[in-house]
Amino acid sequence: MKSIAIVGSGAIGGFYGAMLARAGEDVRFLMRADLDTVRRNGLRVLAPFGEFRIEHPRVAADPAALGPVDLVIVAWKTTSNPELARVLPPLLHERTVVLTLQNGLGAEEEIAALVGAERTLGGLCFIGINRTAPGVIANPVEGTLTLGEFRRPAGERVRTLAETFQRAGVLASVTDNLDEARWQKLVWNVPFSGLAIAAGGITTDRILADPGLAQLARDLMAEVLAGAAAVGHAIPDSYADYQMGRTPPLGAYRPSSLIDWAEGRAVEVESIWGEPVRRAAAVGQTLPRIEALYFLLRALTAQRQART
Repeated sequence: MKSIAIVGSGAIGGFYGAMLARAGEDVRFLMRADLDTVRRNGLRVLAPFGEFRIEHPRVAADPAALGPVDLVIVAWKTTSNPELARVLPPLLHERTVVLTLQNGLGAEEEIAALVGAERTLGGLCFIGINRTAPGVIANPVEGTLTLGEFRRPAGERVRTLAETFQRAGVLASVTDNLDEARWQKLVWNVPFSGLAIAAGGITTDRILADPGLAQLARDLMAEVLAGAAAVGHAIPDSYADYQMGRTPPLGAYRPSSLIDWAEGRAVEVESIWGEPVRRAAAVGQTLPRIEALYFLLRALTAQRQART
């Protein structure tokens, strides 16, 4: 890649953008909250292999100041997607590819509607990253990044992109079925992100320590697998075991949705909990526990919005 713009330079975008910049890629960061701090102090990353800092990253609050690039990585919350129609055009030339690293279901469809399906890629981040302070990102556990094409098997360009991430020290792979990979990520995100909020703002270790919540997490995982099967993705039950097993090493982990909730920001309720329910219902499959959690989170976030 010759030039890369990061749209949403928080935990996910900041980390992957910093890793790519550290490897010598031309990375440009679209920032809002951390802009002044990063201009003064650089972008600091606490990675599994140690600490590093991007001293003078190219940052801006206006996409026009970054200019057209070869790759746009969208890493902000899906709740900000209405802004894409304004943000993306100044970053595009005739061959620009757009990669979304967003949560849940439906992100690729929204981007494809703006730039075309042939330009659209998707990625799944299986990683425990937090923004611990302005311009500071902590990633205590080495994770993985899965990349795929929108509604088609992986081709040469996505494999080349995976190699670019690999050279930057990221464990990146490709998938021929991006939609299935998104359902796989929901196996973890639906229970742990949802219960962390609904149970009063608790970390994942406390969910696992409570027998009732741990069982509910298992039951929610089973429903995600049922929903995936209903829309044509046969994910084995052992995948739920894998996700339960990979969670304890995260310790007292706060999912990004919980951080958004705790800090009064919008939560990605529709893409993570609402859209799976709707897609399953469209093919005749009910997901009662996920639907109940969706209604609860929707009500909680609506009440928060009304108060603020």
